[in-house]
Amino acid sequence: MRNHKWLGLFAVLAATIMNLLDSTVVTVAAPAIRADLGGSYASLQWIAASYTLALAVGLLTGGRLGDMFGRKRMLMIGVVGFVVASLACAAAWSPETLIGARVLQGLFGAVMIPQGFGLIRDLFPPHEIGKAFGAFGPIIGLSTIFGPVVAGALVDADLFGTGWRAVFAINLPIGLFALVAGVKALPGGDRPAVRTLRLDLGGAVLAATGMLMLVFPLVQGRELDWPAWIFALLAASVGVLGMFVWSQARRKRTGRTPLVELSVFAKRSYSTGVLFVIVFFGAIVGLSLAVAMFLQLGLGYSPVKASLTMATWAIGAFLGTGFAAATMAKLGRRVLHVGLSLIAIGLTWLYAVFADQGVRVDGGDLAWPLLVYGVGMGMIFVPLFDIIMGEIADHEVGSAAGMLESIQQLGASLGVAVLGTVFFGTIGTRFDPATFVTASKTVTLLTLGLIGVAFVLGFFLPRRARAHTPAPAPSPDLVAA
Repeated sequence: MRNHKWLGLFAVLAATIMNLLDSTVVTVAAPAIRADLGGSYASLQWIAASYTLALAVGLLTGGRLGDMFGRKRMLMIGVVGFVVASLACAAAWSPETLIGARVLQGLFGAVMIPQGFGLIRDLFPPHEIGKAFGAFGPIIGLSTIFGPVVAGALVDADLFGTGWRAVFAINLPIGLFALVAGVKALPGGDRPAVRTLRLDLGGAVLAATGMLMLVFPLVQGRELDWPAWIFALLAASVGVLGMFVWSQARRKRTGRTPLVELSVFAKRSYSTGVLFVIVFFGAIVGLSLAVAMFLQLGLGYSPVKASLTMATWAIGAFLGTGFAAATMAKLGRRVLHVGLSLIAIGLTWLYAVFADQGVRVDGGDLAWPLLVYGVGMGMIFVPLFDIIMGEIADHEVGSAAGMLESIQQLGASLGVAVLGTVFFGTIGTRFDPATFVTASKTVTLLTLGLIGVAFVLGFFLPRRARAHTPAPAPSPDLVAA
C-alpha cells in the first residue's frame, strides 16, 4: 500500500477539488442558470447558499461518521453521493430542483471532506507528512485560480448544448477518478477509529432547523416584502439554536458524546474567533456574489470574461497564503491585521473605482484592487484557525476545529443572504448599469465595515498560533467563491 500512497493522496485531492469547484462555479454560472431556468434573484442566492448551509450542518457529524464507520468507507460514500447529486444538478429543470440537488451535494460533501486529513495521516509516515501537505496546498491554490475560469469557459463553450450544466457534469470524471484511485490506494480497511461513538441525530436536526430559520428570512424577506412572520421566524431561530446548545450540554452531563464540545466557548479567544469567522467569511463570500453579478448582469460580461476578471482576486489570495505560511510563526496574530489592512485598502480602492468610473467601469479597472484585496484575504486563510485554536486544550481540538469549519460555511451562507439581499434590493426593478454600480458601491462599503469589525475582533484572539498539531486550515473553496 505504501507504493500507492501518492495515488491515495490524489484521490483525496480529487474529492477536495470537487467541493472546491462546486463552491465557486455558481457565481460564474448563476446568470446563465437564471436565463435558462427562470426564477427570482432570491433563487440565485439559494443556489449558492443552499450548498454552504447544508455543508455547515453536515460538517457537525461528517467527521464523526469517519470515526464510527471508517474514513475510507465514508469518503467513498461521500464521493458517490456527491457525483450523483452533481448529475442531478446538471439535469435540473427548475430552480427548486437545482436547489434541492445542491442541498444533497452539500450533505455528501460534508461526509466526504472531513475524511481527507485523517486519510493523509494514515497514508504517509510522519517524516513524509510535510511533503504530502506541501503538495496539497499548491494544487488546491491553483485549482482555486483556474476553477472559475474553467467553469466560465464551459458555460461559454456550450458543449453539446449543455451550457451551464457542464459545470456540474464535470464532477463525473473527477469523481470516477477519486473512486477508482481511492478503492485501490487508500488505506485500511473500514475499521472504525472509535467504536463507542454514537450519532446525535436529534442535535443535528435542531442545528439544521435553527440555521435554516436564521438564513431563510434573510434571503426571502425582501421578495416577500418583509411580513411580520419573517421577523418572528428570525427571532425563533435564536430559541431553536438555544435548544441545540441545551441538548449538547445535556448529552455531556449524561456521559454521551455531544456534537459540539461547549467547553471551548468558555474561552473568550475561541468565542471571539467564532464571531471573527462569521463576519470575515460572510463579508468575502457576499462580496464575491455581488462582484460576479455586477460583471455579468450589470456589464454584460460573458461567464469566462467575468471569471478572468476575478482571477486576479484568486491570484492575490494564492500569493497571500504563501506570505502567511512563511511569516505566521514570526508575526503571530499580527499577520491577520496586516491581511485585514490590505483587504481594507483593496475595498477602498474598489469603491473609488466605482465612484470615479461609474458606468464606464470595466474589468481592467477592477483587476488591481481585487489583486490587493486577494493578497490580504490569502494572508488570513493560512493562520486563522490555528490562531483561534491557540488556547484550546488538546482534548478539545477535534470538536473545536470541526465547529469552526461548520461556522465558516454558516458565515458564507449568511454573507450570501445579507449582502446578496442588499445588492438585489438596491437594484430592485431598475435593471440598468448605473443601478448595478450603486448596488456594488453599497455592498463594498458594507463589506469594508465588516472588515473593520473583524479588525477589532482580531485583538481578542490569541497572540500566537497553536504550538501543537495544527488545526485544519479554513476551506480553500471560499477563496473566490
